[in-house]
Amino acid sequence: MTDLRHRRQGLQVRAESSIEFKMKAQVKSTRAQERNQTGLEDQLVAQAEALIVRGKEQGSLSPDEILEGFPDMAAEPDDLFRLFRAFEEMGIAVSDAERELDEADEGDQEVALAMEAMEMTAIDDPVRMYLKEIGRVGLLTAQEEVDLATRIEAGDGAARQHLTEANLRLVVSIARKYIGRGMSLLDLIQEGNLGLIRAVEKFDYHKGYKFSTYATWWIRQAVTRAIADQSRTIRVPVHMVETINKLVRVSRRLLQELGREPTDAEIAEEMGLTAERVREIIRVSQEPVSLETPIGEEEDSSLGDFVEDRDAAAPPDVASLVVLRDEMESVLDTLTPRERRVLQLRFGLLDGHQRTLEEVGKRFGVTRERVRQIEAKALRKLRHPSRSRRLRDYLE
Repeated sequence: MTDLRHRRQGLQVRAESSIEFKMKAQVKSTRAQERNQTGLEDQLVAQAEALIVRGKEQGSLSPDEILEGFPDMAAEPDDLFRLFRAFEEMGIAVSDAERELDEADEGDQEVALAMEAMEMTAIDDPVRMYLKEIGRVGLLTAQEEVDLATRIEAGDGAARQHLTEANLRLVVSIARKYIGRGMSLLDLIQEGNLGLIRAVEKFDYHKGYKFSTYATWWIRQAVTRAIADQSRTIRVPVHMVETINKLVRVSRRLLQELGREPTDAEIAEEMGLTAERVREIIRVSQEPVSLETPIGEEEDSSLGDFVEDRDAAAPPDVASLVVLRDEMESVLDTLTPRERRVLQLRFGLLDGHQRTLEEVGKRFGVTRERVRQIEAKALRKLRHPSRSRRLRDYLE
């Protein structure tokens, strides 16, 4: 009875120790997470403080300046607009928030379409037809946008379609800026239209923003995400695309300030990253190049012709191997046909695949021992000075 009590007490002590150990481990894990979270929060606070100082000095901030500090915000326009509102409540205007709208509304629809035709000399007929079609819908005033949004809120499908069609030129204006990034203009417009539809669904006119201003960011998000997903042979995640774009902007700014190409260390210091991380971002941003890319004015060569094949044998070695093979054939011709064939199968002289004694025996209909005897006799013949002398120079 006493032994049973002792065993129970021992089990209880071990159980309590195990529970205590798990609790301590959980506490350590929680503290580590809190430290990581605190570090992230400190970094975000530092970025916000830097933007606030810059905004107070300048009196305003552009959306691009805000996105440099918070690149992840580009993935969620609603969060971005909340950030805009926070800066405006601190007396810092987001000065260029309506730049896209101004560019799309420079004049009446004929002027806007004429600009499209002039700026895109390589424009094809489908794009011309599309521009002509969307030009038939008149632009909206701020009050008309509110009226349509009110009707949409009440479930009016016609108002939803009208608000969408009236802003299709805004999509073209934004999509134009992404030409040359691996997608055709029509594809960019189509992706931008999806962003516009999303903006129509999410727009809240009670917050006081013009719809065009709000839709701009949904359109940009849709276009940049499509470019990240579709334009590259090797897909780059959206967040990495934003980081690459930020690196390009920082590099260009440093180039203007320094008058030379900035080093990786200088870019890293400006972005708050390590030099190794900057090099990794640059490596990821590189586009793959086809080995079939034409080279030269005549384009009679391809890039692959100039890429070293490190696995290829050197020309002298290839020539020596060819001569050795010829000499080997000559030496084997001095053996009987059966001896020659046995050596070829056993040592893979024809196809590089060596056969076992049993496999060769089945091929000739003899035992393994008989194959071994034939092989031994053939090798003795090859070791004779009259034959081995012809191969010795290639084997040394």
